[in-house]
Amino acid sequence: MKLADFKVEQWMNENEGQARYNLTDTCASSFSMEQLLQMVKTDLSKLVLDYGEIQGSLAFRQQILSLYKTGSEENITTTNGCLEANVLVMETLLEPQDHVIACVPGYQQFVSYPQSLGCTVSTIQLLPESLWQPNLQDFLDAIQEHTKLIVLNNPNNPTGTQYDLPFLEELIKVCDQRGIYILCDEVYRDPNRLPSISDLYQRGISTSSLSKMYGLAGLRLGWIKANSNLITKINSRRDYTMISTGPLLDALGTAALENKESILQRTNAILDQNRSFLKEWLKDLDLFDCVIPENGTVCFLEIKGMKDSVKTAQYLLKEHGIFFVPGACFDQEGFMRLGLGQDPDQFKEGLIRLFDILKSKKGL
Repeated sequence: MKLADFKVEQWMNENEGQARYNLTDTCASSFSMEQLLQMVKTDLSKLVLDYGEIQGSLAFRQQILSLYKTGSEENITTTNGCLEANVLVMETLLEPQDHVIACVPGYQQFVSYPQSLGCTVSTIQLLPESLWQPNLQDFLDAIQEHTKLIVLNNPNNPTGTQYDLPFLEELIKVCDQRGIYILCDEVYRDPNRLPSISDLYQRGISTSSLSKMYGLAGLRLGWIKANSNLITKINSRRDYTMISTGPLLDALGTAALENKESILQRTNAILDQNRSFLKEWLKDLDLFDCVIPENGTVCFLEIKGMKDSVKTAQYLLKEHGIFFVPGACFDQEGFMRLGLGQDPDQFKEGLIRLFDILKSKKGL
């Protein structure tokens, strides 16, 4: 199994530690351990550190289930983050020669990982002139005889594209007629604002984690929600890769989701403040453009006239401490991924400095 270099993750790994202004992180501002422990109601000192309940404790799975409108605990299994959740789904479902459809710009895992399994992948191009919104006809045109899976990210990383209910319902009709699964990475989804594919479609598979909207990426705690037959198959594969997430993470994850409403309120307050500033900041600036999403923590910032996003990102980081993932990591020149979930003061200061730096720089 050969995998292409994961351009986004490698860029983050190599450069993030140098940032003074991290304007590209996709997570909401992270909680400290002290803040998380204040949410825990049980005495963790008495916790037995065995493997715990293998698919996740009943309490944790019930809390995960509260993020959805349908299903039972048998529809949930836990993973080490959303990244592993996606891998487990794809490895369970896909066989060589299967056909997969994914959107670009998008998270490279959705294209490169199926290809590593011997699948063919067709990509749907999201376009800035269409405000990064999908066209259902593009999906219809891409479907082939052996199409097994469509992969979505709702909202999308890096564009912020939101697949709303009418679009999902039309896509489901098409997929249901052909027995096509839809995997939707919903790690940027606010459960109070956006529908989940696993609530809408029997072959819909939702993956998510506590990383993005919940500001707890360091727990590396995610999950899959799908029909019980598929979850059973995924759990059989899990035994080969992870056994369990362990009782400590389980207890901390349960405590976090018991406080999900206050956490999401905090996250949305940060996002609303940063979106509002971004909107005002863009108003009179000809150098930049951006489709500001209503939900999620990421968007794609266009820097007009930028010819080499990698070179520009390297310059901004090395000389000024401003950190971006360049659009080239998504095969989309002219853009930088902008994260909306960080401290509003840092976000504001970083964007103001960005304009001051670039307004006189030619040949970006």
